[in-house]
Amino acid sequence: MSYRGTDVDILDEDQLFQEDLFAFAGGTEIEPEVALRNVQTKGVDVRNFLTRGNTEKALATAIENPPYGSNTTDAKDQNTKIVMEVLNSIKATDIPSLVRNLTLEQQDVLMKYIYRGMASPELYNSAVLLNWHEKLTEITGVGCIVRVATDRRTV
Repeated sequence: MSYRGTDVDILDEDQLFQEDLFAFAGGTEIEPEVALRNVQTKGVDVRNFLTRGNTEKALATAIENPPYGSNTTDAKDQNTKIVMEVLNSIKATDIPSLVRNLTLEQQDVLMKYIYRGMASPELYNSAVLLNWHEKLTEITGVGCIVRVATDRRTV
């Protein structure tokens, strides 16, 4: 007789496929073409905010609704470029106030993009990313790092 109400053995990482892991994390799969179209529209909005000097709105727009999913690599790459463009355009002195104005979820998504950028040092400015990482960790603590490291949804 089993005393467990939930069969935890079915949640073993080795037994689950990537789609199952994503569904278990609470995500809904989006079509790659739709994700790419959404990111392209977001890119136009972000550039408009940047040209008007509204970096806070540009950052919030760039990191909202990231293209999660296993078949959305083009959209993920393009959205990463958009986020990096925003991070590079913000002065170091403005970072703490911008980070404080983000919600907890937005801070976690921002950390995901910082790590994504650090994974490609030939494409993105590591010094800028390290500065963002430092300021973000000062404000959010190590909890943000732990949440990002354990989240199965990648950007």
